[in-house]
Amino acid sequence: MSAIAAWPARRVQGAWPRGLNGFRATLCYVSRRIGSGGRILPGPKENIVSARTALITGITGQDGSYLAELLLAKGYIVHGIKRRSSSFNTQRIDHLYADPHDPAARLFLHYGDLTDATNLIRILQETQPDEIYNLGAQSHVQVSFETPEYTGNSDGLGTLRLLEAIRILGLTQKSRFYQASTSELYGKVQAVPQDETTPFYPRSPYAAAKLYAYWIVVNYREAYGMHASNGILFNHESPRRGETFVTRKITRAAAAIALGQQECLFLGNLDARRDWGHARDFVEGMWRILQQDTPDDYVLATNETHTVRSFVERAFAETGVTLEWDGTGVAERGVCTQSGRVLVRIDPAYFRPTEVDLLIGNPAKAQRQLGWRHTVTLPEMVAEMVAHDLAELRGARPAGETPVGIMLADASGG
Repeated sequence: MSAIAAWPARRVQGAWPRGLNGFRATLCYVSRRIGSGGRILPGPKENIVSARTALITGITGQDGSYLAELLLAKGYIVHGIKRRSSSFNTQRIDHLYADPHDPAARLFLHYGDLTDATNLIRILQETQPDEIYNLGAQSHVQVSFETPEYTGNSDGLGTLRLLEAIRILGLTQKSRFYQASTSELYGKVQAVPQDETTPFYPRSPYAAAKLYAYWIVVNYREAYGMHASNGILFNHESPRRGETFVTRKITRAAAAIALGQQECLFLGNLDARRDWGHARDFVEGMWRILQQDTPDDYVLATNETHTVRSFVERAFAETGVTLEWDGTGVAERGVCTQSGRVLVRIDPAYFRPTEVDLLIGNPAKAQRQLGWRHTVTLPEMVAEMVAHDLAELRGARPAGETPVGIMLADASGG
């Protein structure tokens, strides 16, 4: 049993200042509810009175975990919503949990779902957040073709439910709202590079759902005076990226092949071009967006584009492998120049019904108004991801097992 699952329900003890009885009840309720899903205790009373409070949907994901780190470092009290199905997928935020006896804990988790309006209203009423970051979504493009209705419900209507909760609870002037929009909105691109004025042309159920979310945020901002903003984020990756996303799938496979734990990597469109940045940089941009006096919509990007093919080459190069390509179309292969082994093949099952060929964002507005710039280069990010996967896979290998196949150029590195 995990430490999280084993943590018993606890009560908040001690006297509280006058006027905080309602808040005290909320914190007691949160700590009881998190008993089976976390081990967080309320922090000092003075922190609760003075600190800003943030609510993050999707806190157990890549972006949610980095954002939680950032906000906690800035002194926030952070509440996170996680789905019941995420109960055993909290590894990205496990390191943020406080010791049960630590009086300074400032992270609280709530079970919730973007498809349940009453649940969202209750959580917002209890937490009274100063800032809301809506990062929760069914965010896998390929999966959205298989579950289009659920994707629309969670990604599109889920955003509406949060905005309605803010309005119904009278939090319009208190709570600032950040919506995680996406470069997939541009789809069949109408201009290169893409910025805040570029027309949208979504090419998947995921992008279509996010298009609704984008415009409902704009509508509620204009109709009700909400401080609600969209961050149109281009692709951003990290070692915390889910393994079903192409970049992490690539770095994981490069590491596994180098350690003799995998034979071949199967991919779809190698020539798709993306603007890739690091998630750690991008969550800082999210925070900066909500610190502005006036709500607005911003593109966050690196203004560089790279093919999936070049990402594959960089990842394998980190393990000492040089690839060369032969064949065309679905018969194309990536071959190791040192051994002659075929390490990359094409699987048509990974082709999208409607492909997005080229994405490159122009972040000039964010640079000018937010003072935001990406700091991690693509080679640095790929190196970090491969090193992480090598370390993780080495730890997963049974003790004494000798890897077979391709060896690392420097077996002592990483």
